[in-house]
Amino acid sequence: MTTPTALATDEARTRLHELTVIDVRTPGEYAGGHLPGALNIPLDQIQRALPAIRYAAERGDVLVVCASGARSENAGRILAENGVRAATLSGGTGAWAADGHELHHPQGASRATWGMERQVRLTAGAIVLLGLLLGLVVHPAFQLLSAGIAGGLVFSALTNTCGMAALLAKLPHNRPRAADLDNTLAALRNR
Repeated sequence: MTTPTALATDEARTRLHELTVIDVRTPGEYAGGHLPGALNIPLDQIQRALPAIRYAAERGDVLVVCASGARSENAGRILAENGVRAATLSGGTGAWAADGHELHHPQGASRATWGMERQVRLTAGAIVLLGLLLGLVVHPAFQLLSAGIAGGLVFSALTNTCGMAALLAKLPHNRPRAADLDNTLAALRNR
């Protein structure tokens, strides 16, 4: 097993021409802005893309990127467990943009999908409010819904994972079209 490493944004920018950059965010997040030349392979598709990523890693260094670094760390761990060396971008695309580096947008990308963290905050907040409201109006036991979300958020923070994000990633607006993923994998194999 190999150990994933992290690159600072400035180091990644100077090496961008020699890196295969894989963005593991949802297609909507990717369309909102990504590193120049990045290929979109959502985190839940990493296993399917493993042969193509391994092939790319045999020819050069791989950089895995997400919004803030958590999903790319998970992807890096999966790749390392399968013998593929990959670095992650410290702080993700958020740090990249904050450091003044350019983000690219796919041509024809007109819709702006909220980032996964924002989708999670909206969903968690709505469920908590719903549980409190139903607890006041219908039956106090509905407050357990709010308590369950609170427990899930604590678990998420302690484990640096997010079950709600994993569920939200399965919604149609967060899923890659099969043809898009196939084209990305073909591009990865042809690098």
